[in-house]
Amino acid sequence: MELRHLRYFIAVAETLHFAQAAEQLGISPPTLTVQIQEIERTLQARLFNRSKRAVVLTSAGALFLAQARATLQQYEQAVNIGRRAGRGELGRIEVGYVGSAAYSGILQQQVRLFRARWPEVYVHARELPMRLLPQWLEEGKVDLAMARCPMLLPASLQTHILLRDPFCLALPGEHPLAAAHGRIKPRQLSREKFIVPEQDLGTREVARRGKFVPLSVESPGSLMAVLTQVSLGAGVAVVPVVVTEIVGLPNLVFKPLSGDAIISEVAALFRRDEKSPTVNNFIAQIRQTAPLIRHFPGAPQTAI
Repeated sequence: MELRHLRYFIAVAETLHFAQAAEQLGISPPTLTVQIQEIERTLQARLFNRSKRAVVLTSAGALFLAQARATLQQYEQAVNIGRRAGRGELGRIEVGYVGSAAYSGILQQQVRLFRARWPEVYVHARELPMRLLPQWLEEGKVDLAMARCPMLLPASLQTHILLRDPFCLALPGEHPLAAAHGRIKPRQLSREKFIVPEQDLGTREVARRGKFVPLSVESPGSLMAVLTQVSLGAGVAVVPVVVTEIVGLPNLVFKPLSGDAIISEVAALFRRDEKSPTVNNFIAQIRQTAPLIRHFPGAPQTAI
């Protein structure tokens, strides 16, 4: 039995008139009669009592009508869901991010905009170690990622820059440089112990400019873990400026660095050959977003 048989039966059951039902369906009355007889043979039950004056549903016909309607409704719902999913209107997206994507607000901005347009797509975001993000993207464990660049990426992935911000220096409150005025020169840090974030570009560049090899005493992972160690007096750290706006740990002081700004970037990472319409809708939104630039506190923010 096919869906068309259900439609034929429902048309007759609702009109109780073979000729009228056949006209609605665009087929001839004899053809409709044959189709109904096929249904009755399949079910081994009489669905209509027919006479020259009237067509009446049998008790079996009445029960079958309720199920036929439900079946067609479920089919139409399935088709609608399939079409909407094909357009990316339904589904689930897994987002992996590093802490500074959340500290800067770009993660929240992107998820909020996406949910406003695609409210029936569930977006699940979780913080992950930066080193895992490219691998997890390739393996399909996450659909999108927000990471601190530059970082080595496989050819299968693409990026779009969402934030540019310079590095600054984080010091414990009792450090002699914490009370210094003006910017900190790289050469002043040659004897310091460094707590190194996952993105070590700032540390390496400060050491290069100061012409020293940095003494790395710890690499605890997330930016919050790095800043906690600094606040405990374990060392200093070169961190992105964005953390100065949200981290309120005690015994922690931020200072700008002298010289040309050492720029880092937060970028969205995604697969080049993404097949999911839902994920591609998110990627399209990201591509339309101009990157932001942040400065040390007190300087203006501008889109670039």
